[in-house]
Amino acid sequence: MRRIAPLAALALAVVAVPVVIAQNAPTVPGAPDKTRVAAGTYAADAGHTMVVWEVDHFGFSKYTGIFGDVTGTLVIDPANPAASKVDVTIPVAKVTTASSGLTGHLLRAGKDGGKPDFFGAAPADAKFVSTSVVLDDEGDEAKVTGNLTLNGVTKPVTLDVDFHGAGTNPYNKKATIGFEAEGKIRRSDFGIAYGIPAVSDEVELEIHAAFEKQ
Repeated sequence: MRRIAPLAALALAVVAVPVVIAQNAPTVPGAPDKTRVAAGTYAADAGHTMVVWEVDHFGFSKYTGIFGDVTGTLVIDPANPAASKVDVTIPVAKVTTASSGLTGHLLRAGKDGGKPDFFGAAPADAKFVSTSVVLDDEGDEAKVTGNLTLNGVTKPVTLDVDFHGAGTNPYNKKATIGFEAEGKIRRSDFGIAYGIPAVSDEVELEIHAAFEKQ
C-alpha cells in the first residue's frame, strides 16, 4: 500500500508534464485566420518582403536571385477584399545573387555607352500597381492583376496570391498581414534579351510579402 501512493504521484506527474509544456510553449504570432485581418492601409515590411526570381541556365540548372527592401502600401477591407489595392516599389539596384560576378554583370553599364546587357549601372526602381483582385470561393486565394514597370517598360502581369497569415507583431505591436504570390514574366517584354535562349526568356517570380498596419 505504501508503494501505491508514490507510483500514483509519479503517474500524475508524467501526465502533467505535457500540459505544463503546452502552457509554456511559445506561440506563433500570425495564423491563416481571415478574421484577424483589420481593414485599413498597410505599409510593406521592407525587411521581410522579397521578390525571388528564377531563370533556367543553359538547360542545366535553375538560378535564382532576390530583390529586397520592397516598399509600398496595401489597402484592404475584409468586408470587400476584391477592392484591395497594392502599390509597391522594388529597388532593382539592390538585386542580390549568390555570385558577385553575376550581380556585377546585372548592374554593369553598357560597353562604350551602349545598351547594358541587363539593368545597367543606375537602374530605375521597378513598380507594381494592382488593377484588379479576383478571389476564389474560399476567399484566401486571389488572382491579382496589375501593371509592372521594369526597365522603363510597363506591362500587365497577373499573380496567383495566397493569404499566408495575420496577427500582431510582438516587437512593434503592429497588426501584420502576409501573403505569398507566384507569377511569370518574359524578360524580353521588358527589353532584357541578353543570353536568350541559353538563359531562359521566361522568369518565374515567387513573392513573400508582409505588410504592417499604419
